[in-house]
Amino acid sequence: MTAIRHLRAVDYPRMPWKNGAGSTLEIARDAGDGLDGFGWRLSIADVGESGAFSRFDGYQRIISMIEGTGMCLTVDGQPSRDLRVLDAFAFSGDSAVDCRLLDGPIRDFNLIYSPARYHARLQWLRLDGDAQVLGSAPLWLVFSLADGLAVRLEGETVATLGYLDCLQVDSASAALKELRLDGQGACALIELQPLA
Repeated sequence: MTAIRHLRAVDYPRMPWKNGAGSTLEIARDAGDGLDGFGWRLSIADVGESGAFSRFDGYQRIISMIEGTGMCLTVDGQPSRDLRVLDAFAFSGDSAVDCRLLDGPIRDFNLIYSPARYHARLQWLRLDGDAQVLGSAPLWLVFSLADGLAVRLEGETVATLGYLDCLQVDSASAALKELRLDGQGACALIELQPLA
């Protein structure tokens, strides 16, 4: 049995950052309350000024800028390349991370997950019409930067996503699945595989 949830951007709850320096829109998570206890979590953060990131000990993070000019992260003293829109950058939640904005505020998209509990894969897709995506993870999420992104699962249209909406597809099996995405713009495809 497959459970499908259309998560709408207007419904995302706002939560404070762990370090108290800002707030996050939480898209989805697997479990837990507050800022702890989850195995995976998707969120959006508005970053208005340079500064330190919150630590998430025991977690892995993948961050991508979705609006703005750019940022550079210094992770445990080592600067990253300049990160632009849709550049995915992975780092340990245990690390000391500082963010330097390159030219004004940005908005970023975050996947935080426990590598002891999940294997995760995130990819950005630039769409110009219809695209086919195959995968076998039991949990998929499609995060849309397009307005009017049609999502079909096994030939059936299951949702039309607006800007910043997310579709969560959760099945009991890891059988090969086909998603078709039809729209103009970009989306993130996240696959999460629970570890035994």
